[in-house]
Amino acid sequence: MVPTKPSAPAGWLPRLRPRSIAARLAWALGALVLMLLLALSQGAWQLRLVTELTRHFATGDMQRLLRVQTLSQQTEGAGSALVRLVHAPRADRVHEYAVVDERNRVLDGIIASLSEDLMDPTQEATLVRLVACRKQYAEAFINTVDQIEADDLPAAVRILNDQVNPALKAMLQESQTLLQRERQRVEAQLDNALDLLGRVVMWLTAVSVLAMALAVYVAWRTARSVVGPLLQLETVARTIAQGDYAHRMVSTGTREVDRVGDALNTMADAVAQREQQIVRLAYQDSLTGLPNRTALLTPLQPAPAGLNTLVLMDLARLKGINETLGYTTGDTLIKEMALRAESALAQAAQSGCIAPGYVLARLSGGTLAAAVQAPDRAAVAQLHALWERAMAPTVACSGHNVDVSLAYGCADTGAGQAAPSLVTLLRNAEVALHSAKRATGNFAWYSEAQEAARLGHLSLLSDLRQAVAQSQLQMWLQPKLSLSDGSPVGAEALVRWAHPERGMVSPADFVPFAEQTGYITLVTDWMLTEALRTLQTWQRSHPHMSIAVNLSTRDLQDPDFAHRLSRQVAASGVDPQRLRLEITESGLMEDPTHSVALLHALRAVGMPLSIDDFGTGYSSLAYLQKLPVSELKIDRSFVDGIDAAPATQRLVKAMIEMGHGLNLMVTAEGVETPAERDTLRQLGCDVMQGYLGSRPLHGDKLAAWLLSNT
Repeated sequence: MVPTKPSAPAGWLPRLRPRSIAARLAWALGALVLMLLLALSQGAWQLRLVTELTRHFATGDMQRLLRVQTLSQQTEGAGSALVRLVHAPRADRVHEYAVVDERNRVLDGIIASLSEDLMDPTQEATLVRLVACRKQYAEAFINTVDQIEADDLPAAVRILNDQVNPALKAMLQESQTLLQRERQRVEAQLDNALDLLGRVVMWLTAVSVLAMALAVYVAWRTARSVVGPLLQLETVARTIAQGDYAHRMVSTGTREVDRVGDALNTMADAVAQREQQIVRLAYQDSLTGLPNRTALLTPLQPAPAGLNTLVLMDLARLKGINETLGYTTGDTLIKEMALRAESALAQAAQSGCIAPGYVLARLSGGTLAAAVQAPDRAAVAQLHALWERAMAPTVACSGHNVDVSLAYGCADTGAGQAAPSLVTLLRNAEVALHSAKRATGNFAWYSEAQEAARLGHLSLLSDLRQAVAQSQLQMWLQPKLSLSDGSPVGAEALVRWAHPERGMVSPADFVPFAEQTGYITLVTDWMLTEALRTLQTWQRSHPHMSIAVNLSTRDLQDPDFAHRLSRQVAASGVDPQRLRLEITESGLMEDPTHSVALLHALRAVGMPLSIDDFGTGYSSLAYLQKLPVSELKIDRSFVDGIDAAPATQRLVKAMIEMGHGLNLMVTAEGVETPAERDTLRQLGCDVMQGYLGSRPLHGDKLAAWLLSNT
């Protein structure tokens, strides 16, 4: 037996797969296209008939109608031309003959063409009569011409009236009959064409209405099967856009929509995973796993309830560790620092020193921030002690034992004050951290005095550019005297700032910060310009004296400095030997390779170079002998009380002999007593500089001193 297929249960509707929008649209568009093709084929056939009628009308009937009209016009004109011929003088008859002959040829041509085209029997009978009238006219025309040539004008007029005019009148009557019948024929043809065109329009209108009805039906069906699911897709998409990635698109029974829904569900899962990853990257430090600055400061509202103190911890010497031992060592040190800081915070919270709800974050580099709830500053001092004990053991990094040394800047809400935002606490802690780095214990609390000093320095720096432009700076000169005979050999240029509101500003108040921000290059350029201008005025009065200008570390790092200065010296016309440049040991060692290259470039121009504050830096003698310098300046710390310090005398004597051994002039700074001067002279020093010789001078006092000592 052949097995039978089991029957479907009652009420079961087969649904093998979701219906496709493409299939629905294909069936609907196929029906529309079929109807349009039917309409176009029927319309094309009807239009072909109309076109054929139009072509026949334009090339046959209309042309024939025009010829019949022309026949009537030529017949009327023939009589007028013959009258002019009869009455024309003999001298003008040749022209008139030509006109009459031309009209007769046109008449004959039209009659001949009509004989070939006319298919209507009635028209043919009329044309036969017209031809007969044409013959009568031809005979009468010949008789008239004979009388004209015989100069019998009365006879010619008589024949014209009796024979020619009746024949022309008969011809005109027959041509009018032809014209009338042709017009009727043309009108009938036009009526037939319009009737046919109307039927075509009705047919196309009916097909168009049917196609529109089908299109409306297809649109309605599409709206039911597509628009609804698309609205569901829109709802799901908006829900996902609002952050609800758990919402899912259910099956709609439409294949394409279901595929889009599946893709939307997949996208929601991927977006949810990526958002979690982005949040983790945005708010978590990848090295330590701690919250980062963004996580600490988001949202930028007042500090969370209870957190009233923020402590910044900065790892000292991180830059040197990275450059010396590598960034891997520095990263290891930062991670160990974070672990120890976290452990100390947990210990402090466990002991009740601070509340448990603390936050530890890494800001940047080796800087950590701890936001805690502390009852008072004494509790923060205990926390600081825990941190210090935790950081005391060295960290083993790449075979090296590295100390963990921190600086701490603290800021708190303050008793009885409203809780500031974490941004404010962080800014205040940064101010305190800068102060801590300059303090002995590497620990400082924020105070308004620190803020005032910081704002004052910022204000000075913002005014410094204007000060250079408006010549508020002054160049003071401290003379340098020969220890052998006491004569002046030069001067060191010292900058002073005559502030219009603050009065004279000490270099100690703006030069260090100008160094940090790069504004010191403006000051150096201004001092060099002033030194060259002064040397120009001294070319006759003090041609043997030089001026020394101090170069900053920033100047030594400028690759274009030597070239720019050489152009400036050449433009001034000053002997380069009279412009001396002073460099500190610490400035040289900031970037030794580049600094030495710059010094050689400056020395090649001809400017002498001096090592300032010699003995306070850490350059080696082997390194010193490679420098193209011509002067050593012994720091004032060695000169102070040298006459009563034999050990210092021996050290300074060694410096002097070393300088002479390198063919360098040796200058002692800070000489304030005759005893110090005499001791330095005995030790073999060449030049002295200090209050004993002269304080720094400016303006008229400088001019008077030079006048009395040279």
